[in-house]
Amino acid sequence: MARKEFSTFFGMETCMTNHWQQAVQNLWGIKGRFMQLDGEYDLNFRIDSTHILKVMREGCKVDLVDLQCRALNHLRALPLPLVVPSQKGLFFETCKDEKGCDRILWVLENLDGKTWAEFKPKTPQLIRRLGETIGAVDEELTGFDHPGLYREFKWHLPTGGWIEDHLGIIADTTRQKIIRQILDDFAGIKTDLEALAVQAIHNDINDYNILVTGSLHDSPAISGIIDLGDMCAAPVACDLAIAAAYVVLDHPDPESALEDLVQGFHSAYPLSTKEIDMIWPLLRLRLAVSVVNSTLMAQKKPDDPYVLISQGPAWAFLECGKVNPDLIAARLRAACGFGVNESAQSVIDWLGENRGCFAQVLGRTLDSLPRVSLSVADSTLPQDPFDMTPEEAATLGVATQGFHLGYYAEPRLIYTNKAYYKGPFKASNRRTVHIGVDIFAPAGTSVHAPLNARVAAVENRKDNLDYGGLVILHHETEKGAPFFTLYGHLNPESIGGLTAGQSIEKGQVFAALGEQQHNGGWAPHLHFQAGLINTDPNWPGAVDPDELDFWSKIYPNPAAILNLDDESLAYQPPSKAGVLAQRKARFGQNLKLTYTDPVMFLRGWKTHLFDEWGRPFLDSYNNVPHVGHAHPRIQAVAADQLQRMNSNTRYLHPAQIAFAEKITSYMPEQLSVCFFVNSGSEANELTLRLARAHSGGKDMITPDHGYHGNTTGCIDISAYKFNAKGGIGPSDWVHLVEVADDYRGRFRRGEADIAQKYADLVDEALAGICARNGKLAGFIAETFPSVGGQIIPPKGYLPAVYEKIRKAGGVCIADEVQTGLGRLGDYFFGFEEQGAVPDIVVLGKPIGNGHPLGVVVTTKEIADSFAKGPEFFSTFGGSTLSCRTGLEVLNIVEDEHLQENAKQMGDKLMAGLQGLQKKYEIIGDVRGYGLFIGLDLVTDIKTREPGTVLADYIKNRMREHRILMGSEGPYDNILKIRPPMTIEDEDIDYILEVMNKVLEEAQSLM
Repeated sequence: MARKEFSTFFGMETCMTNHWQQAVQNLWGIKGRFMQLDGEYDLNFRIDSTHILKVMREGCKVDLVDLQCRALNHLRALPLPLVVPSQKGLFFETCKDEKGCDRILWVLENLDGKTWAEFKPKTPQLIRRLGETIGAVDEELTGFDHPGLYREFKWHLPTGGWIEDHLGIIADTTRQKIIRQILDDFAGIKTDLEALAVQAIHNDINDYNILVTGSLHDSPAISGIIDLGDMCAAPVACDLAIAAAYVVLDHPDPESALEDLVQGFHSAYPLSTKEIDMIWPLLRLRLAVSVVNSTLMAQKKPDDPYVLISQGPAWAFLECGKVNPDLIAARLRAACGFGVNESAQSVIDWLGENRGCFAQVLGRTLDSLPRVSLSVADSTLPQDPFDMTPEEAATLGVATQGFHLGYYAEPRLIYTNKAYYKGPFKASNRRTVHIGVDIFAPAGTSVHAPLNARVAAVENRKDNLDYGGLVILHHETEKGAPFFTLYGHLNPESIGGLTAGQSIEKGQVFAALGEQQHNGGWAPHLHFQAGLINTDPNWPGAVDPDELDFWSKIYPNPAAILNLDDESLAYQPPSKAGVLAQRKARFGQNLKLTYTDPVMFLRGWKTHLFDEWGRPFLDSYNNVPHVGHAHPRIQAVAADQLQRMNSNTRYLHPAQIAFAEKITSYMPEQLSVCFFVNSGSEANELTLRLARAHSGGKDMITPDHGYHGNTTGCIDISAYKFNAKGGIGPSDWVHLVEVADDYRGRFRRGEADIAQKYADLVDEALAGICARNGKLAGFIAETFPSVGGQIIPPKGYLPAVYEKIRKAGGVCIADEVQTGLGRLGDYFFGFEEQGAVPDIVVLGKPIGNGHPLGVVVTTKEIADSFAKGPEFFSTFGGSTLSCRTGLEVLNIVEDEHLQENAKQMGDKLMAGLQGLQKKYEIIGDVRGYGLFIGLDLVTDIKTREPGTVLADYIKNRMREHRILMGSEGPYDNILKIRPPMTIEDEDIDYILEVMNKVLEEAQSLM
């Protein structure tokens, strides 16, 4: 039927008449609050949240109600509503309405859940569960029969050809042509369909007749299948096809959704291959019946706008072309564990039996050849995984001279053309897995037919990074089962005499390998691929790793045809499960992994990371690679210096001075002395010594929930750690002050003198030091607290705090590990935004772009005080390699205008997130500067109740969409966005697009 809510549990609430209220009380003894629900023909009411009353239309046949009641009773063990017997023990009763007409009444239990149409997200797991549930219902219905099942009506799919007589009402000729094609396809299966057994089926499992429950922490589940009003007897494939028609509508990947549904159904109700092959034409027939029927209804009800509006999703799907009709049956067969066609398994078996008997494709044996891996794990080409250069293509795979072999099903990053992407963004799904085998050999090497063949296709693909000369050969087993082989990167001249249909003998030379200039720009090699289906010459040479299981059944490992063992050609990627197990065995259990489903990354570039299968992830989380992952200038500097020498600060070297001069050039004039160390933790450890040496005190004041490193001293001043589960609490010399959080703190945004009010909280800490007869050493804070929740203190907060600290004899320390080096866009350091000048500045992580490096910059006076103590020395701090790396990071920030980029991209991201904040009440606050941004998630916008579970759900769903994002804050409810500074315009678009979807899901699940 058209997408419409019939007897669902949702609708406009109205008061039931006293007449029906009294009738239900008399007949069932049920009292309660009544709410009217939508219905096409009948009256439907919810009674409290426990029951559904159905008042059938005048003239409704008893058989129809009896059929539904008995079917529901038969299915009582499954998630369908139970029929509630009347006080007489009857499934239904007959009662006069207010006009004196007989009406049939019956009562069902109410089921919890939202309709499929309303529920989000429709994950692959949920779609499979739906398939399983439908399969279980149909399996149970095999033992059910009733006279009311055998009826003729417009929704009986086996007789759906009735619409042919009404095609004239489809005014659009293009659409009329689509319907005619659907009818032609239906005619092609009609005989086989009529030969199938019939049984009771639901016949209308549409998106308003499926109920789903789920929450932020509970996985979605099918809670009910409702409305059996269209039950009939038909082949079970019709029931599945009808449900599938509604599952694929509006789904961004209808092929995958259909696979998941059919796979789930098959697991509960095994299908034959003949039934599987009927699903696609029956699905389209259901939609055709729907649009023709609604057009007919529109003629009868021209004033009802819903009638034609409901056609929109159906026509959108029928016209979208998102499903390849030539391969959909093969997809569904593969999803159910069958061969992609009837002969597939026999071909595989025959090839295995004849392994070693085929002619050598390149005229020589291949088993002793060395292997070359171009995989994500083993190759660093291309340097930019989004741009394969001609120079790289020309040398790819030729490090080993002469003949050598590649691997089958190897994930590679060399496929960079837009044609390999399945979406508009760099993090979109991408075809990375090579589904053939490369045999590297000199140009001009002869190519032989492995067995008798007929030419199926000959082409010359001249585009860059394409095949150049291409031939597809058609073969048959001894029993006539067809299969195909593809040969790419051939010399076009060598195949100029070949024509489609031409016969070629086993062992015959029919082509030669091409030179780089006419084989797509690649180094000379043969791309060899086997196929069980020949769709057209556009065989995919690389496939999406998420679809590898399917494509490998169409294009299997060709090892047998090359007279090799399958294992010798099959690529084995690093096992994520194996690495995880080894990690658990070798590392401490408190070494935390991010995300419920951890990721394993093997390559990176700028703002993206790549897993072992080449899947791209947008990194909006990692601030350590400040100037981008795998920056070539960092690589070059490190390699150059390691070729020379690497030593420490006990020896003179110009790199140390150049680095120090560069850093201090960004600082206020009085901050002029540098200490180089290995990390931010070591840097903050050093600040404690500096502060104590200069002040003569020991006590430290620091904001609550701060984090400054993992050394003993840093843990002592990091409330984020010492107050965490298993922490030891604060030392008596550590004094916490409230974070200056103007959204959650005691003083709120908009209050007068808020900066001073937060600064005045330091007075209590100072008093505590006096009370314990201590002496202040200093105040240390992340300028903008990051683990505290991406907090931006009120302007003027730090100057006011610093004034108090200095009056008390203390030193002011700015931890700029998270906020320094231009990340804030408008400011190079966070203390600049505050209008404050610290006594010590700490830099870490980003200054080395992943190289272990930290820096402390302070005044000459403090440095002199420290110099009165023991010698300071850090073995690797200030090494020549570290200094050159740090200097290059700063130069890159300037040369590539990354601070300006942080400003532009940050402003765009902030504006987009603020727009989402207006749309979703679960966003309490959006705050930040540049590429230092936090979203405070709430479950109640008024009380600001922290959305801890919300944040966990959203960051994991973002990761499922391949966007990396973290969460922080005392309640772990702040989404933290701090990407590398190289983030681009389209990356921001992708974050906002996916965030919008995920926020909508999350809000709907609350």
